[in-house]
Amino acid sequence: MSDEQLINDIISGNHAAFKSLMEKYQQQVFRTVMGFVHTKEDAEEVTQDVFIRVYQSLSTFQHNAEFSTWLYRITVNASLNALRSNRKNRLLQSLETIFSLRSEEKTPLEELEYAERNKRIGEAIDSLPEKQRTAFILSRYEELPQKKIAAVMNRSEGAIEQLLQRAKENLKKKLSIP
Repeated sequence: MSDEQLINDIISGNHAAFKSLMEKYQQQVFRTVMGFVHTKEDAEEVTQDVFIRVYQSLSTFQHNAEFSTWLYRITVNASLNALRSNRKNRLLQSLETIFSLRSEEKTPLEELEYAERNKRIGEAIDSLPEKQRTAFILSRYEELPQKKIAAVMNRSEGAIEQLLQRAKENLKKKLSIP
């Protein structure tokens, strides 16, 4: 069933159609949110918030853009809002998650090195300016083409290309990559 059909069914009161829409997009939303918040618990919470907002706002969807573009905008905004309101708490949860992850294939030293590397990468991404961070996450985590990122961020493809280039340069500097 197409997104447009699902949306019309949802607006008509078909709750099963909303469940289908959620199942179709839940992994995409979760991956995008995870790129911003870095912890599974926060990502699950923000993903729920996204779908609540989608349900509440679906009747205002204009069909000017693809539904997925509209959904990404809601996802990015919800993720950024979560970061702003929960920055300190998120850091503590992130540290707990890093140190509670255990793998039978890695030694404790390897786990610590892996966790430290991921923490540094997450901090470097978090420190990017908001527009660079958003473009980078949509490009790297969601593997969206620049054209789709441009639609989500309401920018030109050239502006997205510049944001991605600057993000890569900033990350190289922050992570000391030659």
